[in-house]
Amino acid sequence: MSDSSAALVTQSLTDRVNRRNALIAGFLGWTLDAFDFFVLTYVLNDVARDFHRTRPDIALTLTASLAMRPVGAVIFGLLADRYGRRLPLMLDVIFYSVIEVLSGFATNYSVFLFLRLLYGIGMGGEWGVGASLTLESVPARWRGIISGLLQEGYALGNILAAVAYFTIYPQYGWRALFFVGGLPALLTLFIRAKVKESEAWHSTRTDWTTYWRIVRRNGRRFLYLVLLMTVMTFMSHGTQDLYPTFLGHQRGYGPHATAIISIITMIGAICGGLVFGAYSDRKGRRRAMITASLLGLAAIPLWILSPTTALLVAGGFAMQFMVQGAWGVIPAHINELSPGELRGFFPGFAYQLGVLFGSPISYVEPRLGEHFSYTHSMGILAAAVLSTAALVIFLGPEAKGIHFGALPVADRSQSSD
Repeated sequence: MSDSSAALVTQSLTDRVNRRNALIAGFLGWTLDAFDFFVLTYVLNDVARDFHRTRPDIALTLTASLAMRPVGAVIFGLLADRYGRRLPLMLDVIFYSVIEVLSGFATNYSVFLFLRLLYGIGMGGEWGVGASLTLESVPARWRGIISGLLQEGYALGNILAAVAYFTIYPQYGWRALFFVGGLPALLTLFIRAKVKESEAWHSTRTDWTTYWRIVRRNGRRFLYLVLLMTVMTFMSHGTQDLYPTFLGHQRGYGPHATAIISIITMIGAICGGLVFGAYSDRKGRRRAMITASLLGLAAIPLWILSPTTALLVAGGFAMQFMVQGAWGVIPAHINELSPGELRGFFPGFAYQLGVLFGSPISYVEPRLGEHFSYTHSMGILAAAVLSTAALVIFLGPEAKGIHFGALPVADRSQSSD
């Protein structure tokens, strides 16, 4: 083998390792972030009792976290476009891990609410930076399935929260779940040692004057992405956040049964994200998302009206398969629709503004549930948002397979870009 051939082989192996490490960093960052968010959804009743507040009051802290996510997207997204993806990602993971631990020490509702506001900043910063780092590191032909895998770190975080609720909560109580939430800080050691900076960032980095000119030039695209992410937030949080409460309060399941059913639904979410992510690589992002949304609409009766546990579990699995199937396409879809110079900030900020505008569903849904029933509240809202999401996606643009900066040499001849 010649020296040039050996160098190409070595470079190819190095590129593979870098892609793998970037994927691990982005996936685990979002997984552990989601774990820290979802532990609260399993212990709403306990926190409400200890702080002498109502369930909707504690659900409001979920809304508070969601509402602060745009702040994190702006702070860490701008840092990511200016200084690269690695350092902001490490700072963000440390920040949300510390706030999660402090939440477990909260002495009253006001302190807890304030900490959940701060936690929302960290949660909002992670997605945009982690997604841009990951998707800029993989070939375009893999972008859909990697997008599905990356996004379903969110579902895995929910599963881990359910596991913690099943194993830690019965013996140590709700505060211990938040203490465990400090473990993600260890991920920064891996990022620092193993993750390389994105080459696409190096090739698209620009000065601030040009940067803000590009922001203004893409205003209409940005507004569409915000609308898209608003309906997607209604879809996900409307079918997930109050589901454990629905199982326990409405259907009478205990903590163990609630945890097991929730885990099964999140396994469905992971499968859906991967299936529809891969489907989007072949048939397009919009078609995959519309298909998943409409099939989710059809799954509503099985999801919340099933008379037996077996059918209820099947309905939960099907619903999250479809909801997270649509969501699994999102990282690739909105990063492809974002200018390369703005990819740390633009998709993440649009994502989190959508979360802000969609966040009231975490408060409205339990209010309606307490007034009517969780079955009626969740079913009606799910039908409305799934059908609306399909329409918004249908009317929007697509940019499947576009270049993300300069491609690695080894991929240029094979890429579909």
